Amino acid sequence: MEFDLENPLTNFDDFHVSSSVPTFIPSFFLVESDHMPTETYIKTLEASDLATSIRREAICSISQFSCKFSSFLSYLAVNYLDRFLSSQGLPQPETWVLRLVAISCVSLAAKMNKLEFELTHLQGDGGYMFEAQTIKRMEYVILGALKWRMRSITPFSFISFFISLFKLKDPPLMDVLKARAVEIILEAQNDIKLLEFKPSIIAATALVCASHELFPSQFPSFRKAISYCPYVNKENMLNCYNWIIDMGWRSNKAEDMVSQQFSSSERDMLKRRKTNDYGKNHTVHLSQVQHC
Repeated sequence: MEFDLENPLTNFDDFHVSSSVPTFIPSFFLVESDHMPTETYIKTLEASDLATSIRREAICSISQFSCKFSSFLSYLAVNYLDRFLSSQGLPQPETWVLRLVAISCVSLAAKMNKLEFELTHLQGDGGYMFEAQTIKRMEYVILGALKWRMRSITPFSFISFFISLFKLKDPPLMDVLKARAVEIILEAQNDIKLLEFKPSIIAATALVCASHELFPSQFPSFRKAISYCPYVNKENMLNCYNWIIDMGWRSNKAEDMVSQQFSSSERDMLKRRKTNDYGKNHTVHLSQVQHC
């Protein structure tokens, strides 16, 4: 069965699905930590410029190898990379080693998505060309390090669940909110600070940020809906929110997204929904998130 980052389970027949939100979502909260790198790995990255540069070079290679695929495949490959390096330790900063690990992570992610590809085409002309057997051996090393947990639980696994808490009745509103949250998650992955937070916290925070950018009049109710969720640690969500704000992302990206996905009449309707006391201030004060 083709792997889907939003629905990473292997057998849907074992679970009851109500509306658009599967009832197995709570189990994701219980096991999501199994799909994260260790705290030691994160501290090493934060304390060492060399470690950070090694990770950055490997991610650049993943971006190069996966450029013909979707951003979601690249996201999955980087997830494999971080979990592998977390388990095995950071290698020596030798380009060929990092490229071998990177191409193997991309190959595994492509196989999980049942994509047809040629390893020679994947590698391009970057200087190092690995034989198929060499990549296959590295794939098995990665599989062992990850304990064959390749159906990664990521922030995308929680997006639909959290959106369902908002009780939105307008499908277009849900679509644009989800699209903006997904964009935030994809853009944020390469920052090492993101590794500190559970996937569910990242998903919740991305939706909170997206809702404030797109629909500030409904932001308080969205914020309250997520903060009342028993699976969400409010303090961690606040820390994650502060980090995203510190990254300095601007809401003009959200405006561009609205322009791309809606007609002029629909955009006018959305603008009317945004005219309230939040309209002049695009930064949410910490107390607004904390006291919810």
